[in-house]
Amino acid sequence: MRFVVTILFAVILLLTASITKFYSDTGKSPGGDSAGTDVKKKLGSDSQGNRIFEDSSGLFGVIDSNERVIINPEWLELSFTGDNLCTVSKRINGKLLTGCIDYEGNVVIPMIYREIKKHSRGSFVFYTAYPAADSSCVLYDETFSPLFTRSWESCSITEDKLELTGIREKYTYSIDYNGLSLKKAELSGAAFDCGYELKSSSINLLSLLDKDMLEKICDATGKYIEYAFTGSREYLSGIRTGEKSVFTTIFPEDKQILSKKLTGLSNIVIYMVNSNDELPHYAVSLRAEAEIAYTDENDNPQTLNGSYKAVIEFCGSSGDDLEAVSGRFIQNSPNYPKVPVKTQDNKEQNNQTPGGTESQAGNV
Repeated sequence: MRFVVTILFAVILLLTASITKFYSDTGKSPGGDSAGTDVKKKLGSDSQGNRIFEDSSGLFGVIDSNERVIINPEWLELSFTGDNLCTVSKRINGKLLTGCIDYEGNVVIPMIYREIKKHSRGSFVFYTAYPAADSSCVLYDETFSPLFTRSWESCSITEDKLELTGIREKYTYSIDYNGLSLKKAELSGAAFDCGYELKSSSINLLSLLDKDMLEKICDATGKYIEYAFTGSREYLSGIRTGEKSVFTTIFPEDKQILSKKLTGLSNIVIYMVNSNDELPHYAVSLRAEAEIAYTDENDNPQTLNGSYKAVIEFCGSSGDDLEAVSGRFIQNSPNYPKVPVKTQDNKEQNNQTPGGTESQAGNV
């Protein structure tokens, strides 16, 4: 029994030593007031009564309602943000950098930003953070969780509008107390060397499509066109498809065609389509300008340029389950020009007008 008591006492001593070391290392007092703490000025407070203070050296920290230090005065700038969070700044390698910490001193977002701005519309609060390394922008919610899984090339905010620009996309959101609502999307892509733009300002459509879905649809559109002109399924490998997905090439049954070359893409439209399942379905229609090399009815090589409509269909409710359902061209063959054919007396006649051909044949 005495041995057990001795062991318990030793454990208590170790815990006491650990607690003392913890508060010594963090600068936090385990109780009582801030005796010995250099508090020159007390500044703003949060909803819990914690207050920012400035010491005689001009550095900022936080004390609680009992005057205990909870954040050491080591910051050149300090502001309360979300619950138990502060944005702080200090000079690192000669640069004034900003980040976010909690009241335990844990780093919530790293000290890599030159500026962090708070924005609020009613109860909706978000932050824009600007890295010191470049001119990009990162958005966080009120708990400093990322609003998007990426940074942006630029960010523009007015009273009720947010514009985010990436390398090949631009999104316009409305801002209100409910948060952000996508109002306009402009994306660009490419198939081979042919660029294209996918745009939408349909409120109904954009209420169902987020930016991840739009980007996947835009990319898949280009990959399908590359497959349609080459027949190589490698281009479809980057598209998520289902077991029943069907994709066809352009004019797959036409034996006259020698080669097909994409020369441009235009009239790209995205819209909703009806379906027999519970998932929403969308389609992208476009016109593909193509140069077709073929053999005519007299086995002579010819070339024609035409514009052909394609439709690519998708289904899904998020970027995680979005699938390409199908891809096809509406026409089965190009609009071949009619060529003259030779009659029995070796005179050429235009087979575009069969009636005329019969009349001439009857006069022979």
